[in-house]
Amino acid sequence: MIRTARVMGTVASLHAVDDPGDEAWSEVLGVFERWEGVFSLWRADSELDRMAHGRLSLPHASPLVREVYAQALGWRTATRGAFTPHRPDGVVDLSGLVKALATDEAGRVLDETSGSWLLGVGGDVLGRGGQAVDARHEPWRCGVVDPGRRDALLGVVELTGHRRAVATSGTAERGEHVWRRESGAVFTQVTVCADDLVTADVLATAILAGTPDDLDGITDAWDVDVATVDRDGVLSGTPGTRGWWQTCEVSAQPGW
Repeated sequence: MIRTARVMGTVASLHAVDDPGDEAWSEVLGVFERWEGVFSLWRADSELDRMAHGRLSLPHASPLVREVYAQALGWRTATRGAFTPHRPDGVVDLSGLVKALATDEAGRVLDETSGSWLLGVGGDVLGRGGQAVDARHEPWRCGVVDPGRRDALLGVVELTGHRRAVATSGTAERGEHVWRRESGAVFTQVTVCADDLVTADVLATAILAGTPDDLDGITDAWDVDVATVDRDGVLSGTPGTRGWWQTCEVSAQPGW
């Protein structure tokens, strides 16, 4: 069963072994609508847009906005500034965190109605259980797109064990939408596989925005699998990504 819908400026795609039903799917879409209604910088009635235009101050924002902002500051500290909730002009932008939080909440809705599902929202993927293939139960798989050829894959990630979340951040589709460090940023695409989606999403953004030193610090501090493509088109990956490339042709062996 496959369902798709436009949410938060991108497409949500649900693959489920057991259809969660129209009511649950509507609840999932309502989760994304609620988060976007609060945090979108493109809606004049959202809290973040009012903050950006000086019509609302952070101390007077809702508890949810202040809570998410505090989380973002925590990630900024943990990544030594590679991830930040502040645009260069000072505007508070929490989009680097909100989509993952919304997807995580939507996943909890699906948990109540379907035991095996895979939810993709933009570059974020979250899964539970597995898929039925020729009467066999197999892990969910999601592709890592080749940034140089949007119709090809660099590799395929299997969501097994505790690794239930994958996030990819890159410049191929949306251009330079991430605020990079002033010098030393070399990556054009980063994929992170982690036990939870928020960690995967934030760290993918942080590595894309940061430098090779940031990459080293993140892979030392967090138990995650990371694959990067740099400006020269060279693919690299941590040891946990070695199985990703077995079914695809790649330009370089992963590993650093």
